[in-house]
Amino acid sequence: MDISKRVFLRQLGVASVGAATIPLAQATLSFGPTRREGSSAHRYAMLIDLRRCIGCQSCTVSCAIENQTPQGEFRTTVNQYQVRRENSESVTNVLLPRLCNHCDNPPCVPVCPVQATFQREDGIVVIDNKRCVGCAYCVQACPYDARFINHNTQTADKCTFCVHRLDVGLLPACVESCVGGARIIGDLHDPQSRLRQLLDTHKDAIRVLKPQENTSPQVFYLGLDDAFVTPLLGRSQPALWQEV
Repeated sequence: MDISKRVFLRQLGVASVGAATIPLAQATLSFGPTRREGSSAHRYAMLIDLRRCIGCQSCTVSCAIENQTPQGEFRTTVNQYQVRRENSESVTNVLLPRLCNHCDNPPCVPVCPVQATFQREDGIVVIDNKRCVGCAYCVQACPYDARFINHNTQTADKCTFCVHRLDVGLLPACVESCVGGARIIGDLHDPQSRLRQLLDTHKDAIRVLKPQENTSPQVFYLGLDDAFVTPLLGRSQPALWQEV
């Protein structure tokens, strides 16, 4: 049954009053929606070949134009980091395109109190902005800092793999505009797809961000420096967040 924002907020108020006596498991609101929309015959994923990325930000600009994100807010961007080499004082500049990882085990989905965030049958994680109440629980739950609250809509926003384009046979804006051809999207279930073939060919070199989170991210990187994967010695957070 569809739950409007107004109904949710009213029920949330009632639940808050009785929270001390009613276990969460007995609440009437249902968490963790089942997958819907799309087709289970497909599983879309993206490979980013960092050997080809030149940091031009074409992906950032084209995404902002395609999805009309507010000024200063981005669904995808290319960050630049300085990484200090192990046992050395020298540093090197590293480019890292960032976006939603469309995880197979997305932590953003179960925390949404109104089931606005859900996963499609093809694995793409999307947001129903008609349901979203802007509580930002999903923003906090995402370990990749890939979500934000859109100041224009006051709802959660993020990369959707440009699902509105995929559904009509077009490439996501960032993939289409990538100058170096660094972004490849495809169907993991299709053995003939370029994505599947690249993943198989370079399987020993493929990396994901924050593997210790066990989210099973479906954005893969080729040529990713180990500093972005291996936690720093004596620190719990991964080196990804340690900018020099």
